[in-house]
Amino acid sequence: MKATLLLADYAVVADGKLTIVGGGWSMTGPMPMPFAIALKLEVPWHEALHKHSLRLELVDADGEPVQVPTPQGMRPALIEGGMEASEIPADIKPGTPIDVNLAFMSGPIPTLQPGHRYEWRLTVDGKQREDWFVAFSIRAA
Repeated sequence: MKATLLLADYAVVADGKLTIVGGGWSMTGPMPMPFAIALKLEVPWHEALHKHSLRLELVDADGEPVQVPTPQGMRPALIEGGMEASEIPADIKPGTPIDVNLAFMSGPIPTLQPGHRYEWRLTVDGKQREDWFVAFSIRAA
């Protein structure tokens, strides 16, 4: 499976297509800001109609999970869910990867520190790949 991750100010999926506003940045802040993660998956033909688990985890430069405040106390910053290609278009040639586009909006994360670097890491079905991440830095105050 191929995955492309992009940070943006805003992202949404409509009619199976990603609409991205203010996308492609890797520097933000120093004040916490809302943001989006746009995700384009190219699912192999033979896996298209299977359910897949997804996990996006925010880690710091040392690979440690970033903690965020929740009503239950501090917890790792995670986005978890599942996906499947709902159908294979009738006019697509067998063997062609199937596009699955996803967008995740987030409010500001107050625990991100100015002058530090972070990355969102993608896991699909319990597997990670070296290129399934998107990194960003927070400007110094």
